[in-house]
Amino acid sequence: MAIFFLADSSVADQISVFNPLSLLHIPLYGTLSLLLALALGNGQTYRPKLRYFIAALAASSVAILDEFHQAFLPTREASITDVFLDFGGIFLGLFIFQRLLSWRWTSYFIKHGKG
Repeated sequence: MAIFFLADSSVADQISVFNPLSLLHIPLYGTLSLLLALALGNGQTYRPKLRYFIAALAASSVAILDEFHQAFLPTREASITDVFLDFGGIFLGLFIFQRLLSWRWTSYFIKHGKG
C-alpha cells in the first residue's frame, strides 16, 4: 500500500533526477566514517563491532541532518539519492578501514612470527 503513496510523492520524483557531482558524497562520507572509526579507537580495548557501529551511526546522522538542513536553504535542495550515496560511502569507508586493520595485524604477526 505504501508504494502507491510513494509513487505519487516528491520523493519518487527526486530519485529519478541525478546529478553527477552527487558522486562526491561517496568519498566524502567514506573519509568521514574512516576518521570517526580511527577516533573511536582508544588502543586499550579493541571492540571493532562497536567502533564500526558508532562510526556508522554518527556518519549516518550527519548525512541525514545535512540533507534535512538543505531542504530549508533556498539555493539547495534535499535529495534522498544523496542520502543513499552517503550510506554507500559510509559502508565503503568502514569496509576499507576494516580491511586495512586486518592487513596490518596480519602482516605484524607474520613479521614477528606469532600466531
